[in-house]
Amino acid sequence: MIDTNQRLIAILRGIRPEEAEDMITTLIHAGIRAMEITMNSPEPLKSIETAVAVANKLAPNACLVGAGTVLTVEQVEQVHALGGNMIVSPDANPDVIARTAMLGMKSFPGVFSPTEAFLALRTGASGLKFFPASGLGADTINAMRAVLPPETQVFAVGGVGPDNFEEYKNAGVNGYGLGSNLYKAGRSAEEVGKRAMAAVEKMAAVYDA
Repeated sequence: MIDTNQRLIAILRGIRPEEAEDMITTLIHAGIRAMEITMNSPEPLKSIETAVAVANKLAPNACLVGAGTVLTVEQVEQVHALGGNMIVSPDANPDVIARTAMLGMKSFPGVFSPTEAFLALRTGASGLKFFPASGLGADTINAMRAVLPPETQVFAVGGVGPDNFEEYKNAGVNGYGLGSNLYKAGRSAEEVGKRAMAAVEKMAAVYDA
């Protein structure tokens, strides 16, 4: 199961290594406990190494920190070697999912259909990333949720944010990946912190009410 404080995954696409320490520090102070640095960012492994170190210092054993847009087993192993504990992918690659699970890391593969969802779960996924969620819509996710094992952790990613948390919660979504409505390349840590705190507050209001 996913910890309540890890319902929000910050997607840091385009972050640079020199930004990583301040950005991860800001996110943790804002209440975010799950962060992915996408593999198509500049020197992503350097940023992941920094992110792991910051998380271990500020919130030991409380954070999921790893990589997003992971496409290969080699990338999984690289992130694991740096101490990362989470792999997020845009697709449901059985090799990536199985290797992630074998290494004891959390695996969140992207799915868009029941076939992909069940394939991912059978291969060892920790949870499912419905992506792009805006393309599926809450009604479709709700229909798919009805046939998934009830304990399945479902995340909505792509076109979702605080404004529609409640709509997707009612569709059975457990958490969210927040990308450009939280972080965009060049956005300051201060601005990201404000957005993160607002998202955390909204999440608490919707899920803990």
